[in-house]
Amino acid sequence: MNIDIGISQSQREEIAHGLSRLLADTYTLYLKTHNFHWNVTGPMFQTLHLMFETQYTELALAVDLVAERIRSLGFPAPGTYKQYAALSSIKEEEGIPNAQEMIKLLVEGQEAVVRTARSLFATVEAAHDEATADLLTQRIQLHEKTAWMLRSLLE
Repeated sequence: MNIDIGISQSQREEIAHGLSRLLADTYTLYLKTHNFHWNVTGPMFQTLHLMFETQYTELALAVDLVAERIRSLGFPAPGTYKQYAALSSIKEEEGIPNAQEMIKLLVEGQEAVVRTARSLFATVEAAHDEATADLLTQRIQLHEKTAWMLRSLLE
């Protein structure tokens, strides 16, 4: 069935592709954060273990929001590790870094998600896609705040 929501097919496709990159970044950051939650050690264990749990739980909810927006635009959402690896700007970690390095890597991941989300605005605004713009704004605000909180632990 045709989709007639006031955004052209080509604009919806371009937005969906950008959101697929955002989904891949978000899922990759979710996986990294969950990994660090399981494997963090050291004097900050309790604080970081709980903080990482809060963060990966939020990311798990976020992937659903982004994927559902892609589907609302009429395109399939990527859902495999292979697709995420190809689309994500965030790389997986080899081995288990120490707690300080985990924090640094998560700051970098949060900032990467912000950059990906921000890169979509020109396309979204040209299409007058307020729903996607709202989603992006909310994601940017949350990831910038989380990056700030993580950076504060490194000072």
